[in-house]
Amino acid sequence: MYDFEKLTFMKIKFFILLILILSRNSVLAQDKKTEIISFLKKEMGEKKIPGCQLVVLKNNKILFSEALGIANVPFSIPVKKNTIFSINSISKVFASVAVMQLQEQNKLNINDPISRYIDSIPENWKKITIKQLMSHTSGLPDIEDEKGLIGDKGQDSAWAKVKKLPLQAEIGEKFNYNATNYYILQRIIEKCSATTFEKFVRKNQFDVVGMKQIYYGNSYDVIENKCPTYSYYNQDKITNEYIKGNKLKETYEEFPSKMITDAGAFTTAEEIAKWIIGLQSGKLLKKNEDINTIWEPVKLNNGSYDGFGGLLNAYALGWPVITRQNHPAVAPLGGGRAAFIIYPKDNLTIIFFTNLTGVSPEEIIEKMARFYIPDIGN
Repeated sequence: MYDFEKLTFMKIKFFILLILILSRNSVLAQDKKTEIISFLKKEMGEKKIPGCQLVVLKNNKILFSEALGIANVPFSIPVKKNTIFSINSISKVFASVAVMQLQEQNKLNINDPISRYIDSIPENWKKITIKQLMSHTSGLPDIEDEKGLIGDKGQDSAWAKVKKLPLQAEIGEKFNYNATNYYILQRIIEKCSATTFEKFVRKNQFDVVGMKQIYYGNSYDVIENKCPTYSYYNQDKITNEYIKGNKLKETYEEFPSKMITDAGAFTTAEEIAKWIIGLQSGKLLKKNEDINTIWEPVKLNNGSYDGFGGLLNAYALGWPVITRQNHPAVAPLGGGRAAFIIYPKDNLTIIFFTNLTGVSPEEIIEKMARFYIPDIGN
């Protein structure tokens, strides 16, 4: 015979204990959130960041989402969770996943030479692989200079000119971050998908994860809830160097339509969170090894790695990488103002978008990550 009174008492005791544990965890989570927000407000003050969005993901779920500061400085319009930011080169991750989706459909292979998919290219370009385009190890000359597209006569003219330039390095010898790689990559994606790049990623990525607030365009386009981009830097017209001043300026950027694989997306931190959750939950790529492929640092011919330098010491297939023994990470960034870092082994992602160029958002994210990973960077 069961002692039902005893059994009932044990159940009540268990549920009380569970409630206490959950309440304690909730308090700890709230305390951590408060600490992070306090830290971030301090960083914003020191770096004079007008406004930002922050989203923290743990185990592929949103822990919290915050909007802080001012989106439009002259009119004192606050940042909201639906405020749209320019994310510049973060756009490359969409191209990276698009290529792997086409590979899963057997429409291309990243180890194929580009000559299999694109005609009328110089002889010394023909052995370059799609993988080398994605990892910026092709050695190709840059279709852009300090002023924009070379020649200043449009995209087709710039393409004709860049094909006449010598390689910057032997294929696979160096990491040379430039837009030519993704100009060609967009042409390959569009040929293999038989549609425009934007239509392909909307159908196969953005619609799949429910992203509604994501746009391709230029900084001067009128988009609902889009905030301007600001900077304290001025470009010297003689040397083309950027010099930091004290006066806040609104910046304007134009992203060529044939290079939106490279940059040119505008979105919110919560929208990117949907995309990251979709990627890591198998909604975008069917095979886990395909995620590992796009995140794996690419070795140069001599077996070493190279990247942007500092924290970002390697580069994968459209993804800057933080290689280290403990807590390795992938860290897409754009325009020196927007970034997100995924710490795969820690099941942690931090997304941080700002409207101020030149704030090294990846470094701020690393500092915030210490609230969850105390020994990071040790």
